[in-house]
Amino acid sequence: MNKTRVILVIVVAALLALLASAGVYRYLSEKGRAAEEARLQTVGIVVAVVDIPIGTTINANQIAITAWPKDLYPKDSFADPKSVVGRAVKRDFLRGEPFVASKLVPTDKVGGLLSFLVPQGKRGFTIRVNEVVGVGGFIVPDNKVDVILTTLPTNGKEKISKVVLENMQVLAAGQIVEQKENKPITVNTVTLSVTPEEAEKLALASNDGVIQLVLRNFMDSDNVVTLGATKARVLAAFRPGGPSQERTEPKGKQFVRRKSQAPALPVLRKTFTVEVIKGNKRSEEKFQ
Repeated sequence: MNKTRVILVIVVAALLALLASAGVYRYLSEKGRAAEEARLQTVGIVVAVVDIPIGTTINANQIAITAWPKDLYPKDSFADPKSVVGRAVKRDFLRGEPFVASKLVPTDKVGGLLSFLVPQGKRGFTIRVNEVVGVGGFIVPDNKVDVILTTLPTNGKEKISKVVLENMQVLAAGQIVEQKENKPITVNTVTLSVTPEEAEKLALASNDGVIQLVLRNFMDSDNVVTLGATKARVLAAFRPGGPSQERTEPKGKQFVRRKSQAPALPVLRKTFTVEVIKGNKRSEEKFQ
């Protein structure tokens, strides 16, 4: 009897193991079939594995191939990493974003990369600067600067410094080599993003006087209207009392600068009251 029970237990265990094995096999088969179907519905596509800023030349460490759904496959994307490596991007790429041909600089236009950085409707204007004018060499792309012109006005006798352009975006900062006295010299340059009207102002300013760049806070976009600075206005601030106590009055064809006098303050006098008694009468007399 005991032997029969043992055989029965063994048979039941074998059946259960067989059923479990069949279930596992079926599960794995369905999972493999689903994976195969998913693989057949996706294609390999080249994507960015890190954030890539505009103007960057793509290298092999910045890209990878990943599966992408066929129905969402971009038409101008790439499946071969060799087609992407060495190309420059003309738009920012985020991590995981696929590369498309419309966002890459054409292979035959690598030398004209700066033109792709100019926003639509703007122009790129390059000016020569030195270390002082260029804010000590700390101007880099995407900075915001103001342009100050120092020149002699028409029919004027003294120079004036005036902010002529504000909140200009820097597209590029670099160096070029020029010939001076038959010797090569290095000149620092800054390229600004300007509108056509601003380009006209900047061209006139750069040829008519001395221009300087003033670095401003990236979040500050307010325009400030100034009167400009002349030598007389700068020195007037150091006179006793400041320029607010001076006025200019015409005298014939000449101008005489006089100091305005402050109004005289009234003199306060003390008043004394004296009580006078005459018999049964009393009175008060006031004296100063």
